Amino acid sequence: QLQLVESGGGLVQPGGSLRLSCAISGFTLDYYNIGWFRRAPGKERETISCINKAGSITTYADSARGRFTISRDNAKNTVYLQMNNLKPEDTAVYYCAARQYYGCSGNDRQYNYWGQGTQVTVSS
Repeated sequence: QLQLVESGGGLVQPGGSLRLSCAISGFTLDYYNIGWFRRAPGKERETISCINKAGSITTYADSARGRFTISRDNAKNTVYLQMNNLKPEDTAVYYCAARQYYGCSGNDRQYNYWGQGTQVTVSS
């Protein structure tokens, strides 16, 4: 059974850092592009970042570029999102999702499998 499980969320002060993990089971990570998304209260789900199957291409939303870094460890079947210099507006539930075909996409409807999410709260 295909499963994605996010972890690493929590409460952090502005300017702090968190590293989110997306652990994949039930399939081989090598064959999937992985995206990170977030949904803040009262807002639409936002595409944050994506890494392709080979790990050779990464994409970032303007809101994340320069502060967030996506990476993958296929041997551990895990994808990471390192988030630095966090801001209150980064507060949201963060999700990872897998897309098997083609490459990264900013369209969340093109992702086939989703995790349950992990809460990130940035507040002093």
